[in-house]
Amino acid sequence: MFRLLIALLLTVTLAQTAIAQSGEAEAPPAADRASTGGATTLEDIMARQRGEKVDNTYRSENTGQGNVEGLLGQFGPSGVASDSDVYRALRFGSADVTVSSRGPADSVLIQDGGMWWWSFRTGPLREYGTYIVGGMVAIIVLFFLIRGKIRIDGEKTGRTVTRFNGFERFGHWLFAGSFLILGITGLLTLYGRDFLIPIFGREGFAVIAQGCKWLHNNLAWAFMLGLIIVTVNWIAHNIPNRVDLKWLAAGGGLFTKGSHPPAKKFNAGQKIIFWACILLGVSISLSGLSLLFPFELPMFAKTFSVANSTGIPQMLGLNLPVQMSPQEEMQYAQVWHVMVAYVFIAIIIAHIYLGSVGMEGAFDAMGTGEVEEQWAREHHSLWLEEVQEKEAGKAAASPAE
Repeated sequence: MFRLLIALLLTVTLAQTAIAQSGEAEAPPAADRASTGGATTLEDIMARQRGEKVDNTYRSENTGQGNVEGLLGQFGPSGVASDSDVYRALRFGSADVTVSSRGPADSVLIQDGGMWWWSFRTGPLREYGTYIVGGMVAIIVLFFLIRGKIRIDGEKTGRTVTRFNGFERFGHWLFAGSFLILGITGLLTLYGRDFLIPIFGREGFAVIAQGCKWLHNNLAWAFMLGLIIVTVNWIAHNIPNRVDLKWLAAGGGLFTKGSHPPAKKFNAGQKIIFWACILLGVSISLSGLSLLFPFELPMFAKTFSVANSTGIPQMLGLNLPVQMSPQEEMQYAQVWHVMVAYVFIAIIIAHIYLGSVGMEGAFDAMGTGEVEEQWAREHHSLWLEEVQEKEAGKAAASPAE
């Protein structure tokens, strides 16, 4: 009986302890900084480890300036601020910093915003970017397995039609070739540490990374020149019209064999890719220039200021910063640069597929500039009619021999 009573008391005691601990876990007490003299508490540290947002105002607003009288005479050469006060003032940008150099960013000794950038760059940015590029590859593989290669349905004539002249092809390959190298070097920079260091070691990867950086920075100029040439050459041919609606309604004939909706020099699908390349190309070029010249071409503080003036960010619950250090400008530019690059790469992968192995005769347009007449009749019938009418007009205008 005595043993039973002891067991019952132990059971009740353990149950009460468990309930108390459960209650504490469900409703953690507010941080009591009196016991730490206003410093970080254990709860702050545990909250950060759980990924929760911690209010830093107890640090950012306590950089020693409000406690001058209490600190007088206590710190000798440190003046009226402790080391912790100095560190917090440097971190949160309230310190009066004097440096010997005069660079725009030299007075920023601690850039606190770098942590969110690093976490986002190595986390969600790479994760969702991989989904975008990998998803496009998966869609193309599935399309090829279902549809197969799009072949010329009619009988080939053996005659060719000039589709693109030499200057058009030069602009295209300058734009496309430089983009491919920029994409590869950019991806190696973003992912290289994960899979190249185990293969080549840290010193080997350092050489590869340095080469990628040099190529990426210098080929950017070729990319921008190609973008200008492509825009000048083809913008007039890529204005949307009613024919594009019919092409889209028929799915461009991509999903049905023997279906060939009429199109001019560029069909609706090519026009979508063209305008995507132009808009994304301009955007990625601007962010790239901001990274190449970070102190001369800041972009995002001004952009966010204009965006905030519209009221749209506030409606979406966003608070876009309008005052940034040079380091913060570079972080936003780098994040935007990579986001645009992921979308750009996915679009170009689809374009490369359809322009090469995905469609018979398509590569000839940019390879030699000449395409099979039957291919032109099936994929760009209205353009072929225009070309033939011009040739007939020239033949009629030339004197007979």
